[in-house]
Amino acid sequence: MTSPETVDHITSLIQEGEFFKLKKILRSFQPAELVELIENEDEREQLIIFRLLPLQLATEVFEYLDLEVQRHFLDNLAQDKMTEILNEMSPDDRTALLEFLPANFVAELVQNLSEPERRVTLQLLGYPEYSVGRLMTPDYIAIRENWTVGQSLDYVRQHGGQSETLNVLYVTDARGVLIDDIRIREFLLANPATRVRDLMDHRFVQLTVNQDQEDAIDVFRRNDRGALPVVSADQGILLGIVTLDDILNIREEEDTEDIQKFGGSEALDEPYMTTPLMRLVQKRAGWLVVLFLGELLTASAMQFFEGELQKAIVLVQFIPLIISSGGNSGSQATSLIIRAMALGEFTLSEWWRVLRRELAGGIMLGLILGLVGFGRIAIWQTISPIYGPHWLLIATTVGIALVGIVLWGSIAGSMLPLILRRLGLDPATSSAPFVATLVDVTGLIIYFTVALVMLRGTLL
Repeated sequence: MTSPETVDHITSLIQEGEFFKLKKILRSFQPAELVELIENEDEREQLIIFRLLPLQLATEVFEYLDLEVQRHFLDNLAQDKMTEILNEMSPDDRTALLEFLPANFVAELVQNLSEPERRVTLQLLGYPEYSVGRLMTPDYIAIRENWTVGQSLDYVRQHGGQSETLNVLYVTDARGVLIDDIRIREFLLANPATRVRDLMDHRFVQLTVNQDQEDAIDVFRRNDRGALPVVSADQGILLGIVTLDDILNIREEEDTEDIQKFGGSEALDEPYMTTPLMRLVQKRAGWLVVLFLGELLTASAMQFFEGELQKAIVLVQFIPLIISSGGNSGSQATSLIIRAMALGEFTLSEWWRVLRRELAGGIMLGLILGLVGFGRIAIWQTISPIYGPHWLLIATTVGIALVGIVLWGSIAGSMLPLILRRLGLDPATSSAPFVATLVDVTGLIIYFTVALVMLRGTLL
C-alpha cells in the first residue's frame, strides 16, 4: 500500500520540478504500488509520473490501470510512447483496452502497431464480442510428446520469456492439436531423460474459442488452474490460453452488471463517476417508469376495495405492514435464487426442488410474521382497546393474510428468475424492486380477500 506520506512526497517533488530525483524513486516501486500511486494523483501528476517510467515498467503499470486512466493517457501522451507501450502489452490486455475505445480510434492505434502485434490484435478482435477468443493470449509454451523432460526445460528457458504463464506446459501433435497439459512441477520433479508421453494422463480441461465468457468463468471455478487452453471448435487446434486474472476481471464486470440490474436500473457501460449525467438518468428512468406503472396497479387494487376500506377503516393501518412483508420475502427469495444459480448450485430441471423448499419455507416464515402481527394487535388491545370488540377477528385476518402473502412472495421471488432463465433472459432482471412491486399488488388482493371472508357480517 502507498502511504499518504509517500503520495505527498511524490507530489512535492513534481511541484518542485525534481524530476531526476523522482525518476530514481519511481524505479524502486512495484507495479502495483505505482498503479495505486497514479490513481491517487490528479490528472496532471498522473501524466508526469507515467512519462518518467521506463518502457517495461510503464507497460506493466499501464496494463493494470483502470480503463478510464488508460484512455486519459492515450489522449494526452505522445503517440510514439503509447505505440511502444501498446506493442509491449500482452495481447489479451491490449484487446480489452481496444474494446473500450471508439472504432475510429481503434483503427488508428492498430495501424501504428508492429506487423506481428497488429496481426495478433486483428485476430483477437475478429472473434465475437463476449467470446473466449477476445480474452485469450497466443503467448504460451507448447511441446511435443516425444520430447524428453530435459529438452522441454531447455525449450522453456529459450522461449519462456514470451509466455503469459509457465505454470502449465501444453502438449500438441504435429498439427497443433492439443492432446494434454502438464503442470511445470511435474517436469521439475521428473528425471531429465523421461519422455513427455510418460508424464501424460490425457486428462485436461479446455475452452473453445467461440465459447461465452460466462461459461469460461464456471469452468475456471470448477477447476484449480491459473490458466486454461483455448482451442478451435472444429479441430481442437491450440490457439491460445486464458489466464485467471482476465477471468477475474470478467467476473467483476458480470457481478457489477447483476448488482446494478438487481437494484432496479440498466447496467452502466462506464464507471459511475465518469458516466454522463444524462446517460445515468436514461439508464435509471426506464425501470423507474416501469415500477411506477406497476405501483399504479396497487392504487387500482385499493380503489377496487374502496367500499370495504370505508366500512373497516382499521384495515388501512396494516397496509404498509402487508406490503412490506410480501415485498421483503420476495426480494429475499430472488436474491438467494439468483446467487445460487450463478454458483451453479442447481439446474433449471430442479425447479420443483426450489418450489418445494420455498413452499415449506414460505409457510414457516409466514407463520412467524403472522404470529408477530397477531401478537402486536393483541398487546395493543390490552393496553388500549383501540380495535374495538372485533379485535380478535382483525388480528386473525392480519395473521392469516401475512401467511398467504409471505408464502406468495417466496414463491414468486424464487420462480421468476427461473422463468427468465428458461426464456433465455438475464435472471438479474427480476430485480428486488420488480419483485416487490409485483408482490405489492397481489399482496393487497390477498389481504382484502381474507378480510372479506373473516370480517363479513361484523365489520364488513
